Formats: sequence, structure tokens, C-alpha cells
Amino acid sequence: MYYKSYYNSYYNSKIGKLLLISTEEKLIGLFIENQKYYLGALKEEELIENNKLEIIINTKKWLDKYFTLKKPSPDDLKLEPIGSPFRQIVWKELKKIPYGKTITYSDIAHVVAHLLKKESMSAQAIGNAVGHNPISIIIPCHRVTGKNNTLTGYAGGLEKKRELLQIENVDTTNLK
Repeated sequence: MYYKSYYNSYYNSKIGKLLLISTEEKLIGLFIENQKYYLGALKEEELIENNKLEIIINTKKWLDKYFTLKKPSPDDLKLEPIGSPFRQIVWKELKKIPYGKTITYSDIAHVVAHLLKKESMSAQAIGNAVGHNPISIIIPCHRVTGKNNTLTGYAGGLEKKRELLQIENVDTTNLK
């Protein structure tokens, strides 16, 4: 997917400054300041600041709801994360994780293997796709944990992952 223009705006949240990136109609990125893989394959000089696009306004309203403990759905927004077909499958599965719940990388690997008609799937391959999710929070990669209740692998940092789970009232005391 290539567009002539990409737009950006910022949102100040409880977990820090968030960068929103969109086309004229769809959200393609939501990054936590200083996160790993910040901007993905985009470059800052490619972005045009625009706070008036409907998708940007709607994304900010979505985030307002999220951070005030309402439970907005990823399906409330027009999303178009940029990534390989495999990553698209994984990100689609992430959107199905209910608010306030967690799932393991192995659980997702099992589902994706079934979807791809494979006998098994590597949890590491899933972890790589989850880690490169370009629309943090809305596509809830923070809800994925390691085996044995381990709090692992979040591009925004483990402390931000813990904060997001706590916002959703997930008991994080047993997450290592």
C-alpha cells in the first residue's frame, strides 16, 4: 500500500505521548514515544501534521474512551496496518482479544497454525509479528503474555505494557 500523503498528530496519554499516523481515511500507525520500531518503515519527513482529519479526530475520541476506562473496540476505527500477509493474520487475531483479558503467544500460534492449515506454528514467529504491530493499544498487543504468566515482549516497554493492562483492570501482581 502506497499513498501520496501520510498525516500525523499527537495525543498526550496516561502512558506518555502517542504519535498517530494516517492516510486521509485510515489509521496506519499509533506509536508510543521512544518505542522500539518507532514509525515502522515510515520517516518523519514523510509526515504532514493534520489534526482535522476525521480518522485522527475519531482515533483521539477512541483513546479518550480507552483511557477513561470505557471499552472501545478496534472495530470502531478504520485501521490499515502496513505489514506482510502473515503479520496481517496475527494482527487480526490480536483484535479479537477481549478488553481486560490476556492470551499467550503460544495460544495465538495455535490459532494461526490452524488458520494457515499447518500442524504447528512457532511462538517466536508470532512474537515477531506482535512486536511489529504498528497500531499499539488499539490493536491490543499488550494483552499478549508469555507462558507461565510472564510479562514479556512489548515494543513500548514492559512498564507501559503493565500500565495498559492495569488500565483494563487486569491483575498484574502475578505477572513476572
